[in-house]
Parts: sequence; C-alpha cells; structure tokens
Amino acid sequence: INAGEIHALLGENGAGKSTLMKIIYGVTQPDAGDIIWQGEPVVMRDPAQARERGIGMVFQHFSLFETLSVAENVALALGAAAGTPKQLESKIREVSQRYGMPLEPNRLVHSLSIGERQRVEIVRCLMQDIKLLILDEPTSVLTPQEVKELFRTLKTLASEGVSILFISHKLDEVTELCNAATILRNGKVTGSCNPQEVTGEDIARMMVGDD
Repeated sequence: INAGEIHALLGENGAGKSTLMKIIYGVTQPDAGDIIWQGEPVVMRDPAQARERGIGMVFQHFSLFETLSVAENVALALGAAAGTPKQLESKIREVSQRYGMPLEPNRLVHSLSIGERQRVEIVRCLMQDIKLLILDEPTSVLTPQEVKELFRTLKTLASEGVSILFISHKLDEVTELCNAATILRNGKVTGSCNPQEVTGEDIARMMVGDD
C-alpha cells in the first residue's frame, strides 16, 4: 500500500479479509509470513503497538462505551497523550471539524446516531499521528448522505498522505472511491486491479472464481 492510496480489500464472506486486517492491527497473531511496515519487518504484538506506529482500525462492530461521553471514549484510547479534559475537548472539536465530521465532545455515546458513532471511532484514530486507517465495511450502517460525507473525509485524508484500507462488498462504492484493490479468495490473494479501470463484473469474477 502506498502513502495516500485508498486501497480496497475485496473477497466473499470468509475469504479472510477481517482476519488479515486484525493481524495488521495486532489483534490476531499470524502463523506465518511477514509484515513489512515502512520498509522494515515488524511484529504487531497488540493494537497499542499498531497505534504507536500510526495504524488505526475501525471495526464493523464499534468498540465504544455507550454510557461514556465522546471525549471519555477518545481519552481511553489515547491514554496519557489525551492531556487535560479541556485540551482534549478542543482537539476533538478541531480535528472533527477539519475532516468534515463535527462532534460534540460532551455528548454521551448512547445519544448518538450510528453514523455519529462511526465518526467517534474515526476521529479517535485521527487524534493520533495516523499513517494507515483500516475500515472494515464502514458503509454498511450508513445512510447515503453519511456515505457521501465519509468519502469526502477519506479523500481529504488520502490527499494528506494517509493510506486507507477499505473493506467492502459494495463494488459501486469501491469503483468510485478506491484507486487500487487486492482480491482475496479462501485466504489467498487471487488478483489485484485499479477498480476505476475494470468493471464490477471483472472484480466479482476475481472474488468468486467464475462467471
């Protein structure tokens, strides 16, 4: 994956997409193979280590505490780097507005819509020095308007040199957003392409293995 690239990871259910992402993010340990990060082989022992390297992941099922505020959820992820509550609140406002995902730091998470909760997850990643953002099926819970807003944010991030790994089953979204794709089938890479230069049918054929 190159800097500033929005890279799709595609495959049928069970192809191994989420497992591979969890390996990169340090949730799952690999049985074999190497992770090469910025030219060096690395071992991702846990998500904290991945985050230190600038890797953030937004899971399909959100990992937020619903009875805590937006700021408290962010503080839990950042640890000592969160600073004082006042510093953190102004940073959340600044970062969320800068990327077109405004958030009110004092709102309780249970009072937020699904789309707003996803914003909290993404902003939490952006509060760190992010280099790679992994999104697992991010549009499956969003309204069409929220999808548009998310895509705007992702394009802004990419223009600033952040790499984005985008897992999706929605091939029309992939062809609109992504400029590279890797296809997995039964845990193996079966192809790669630029989604903007092939058809949805071509991609589906690589995913499934036949017409």
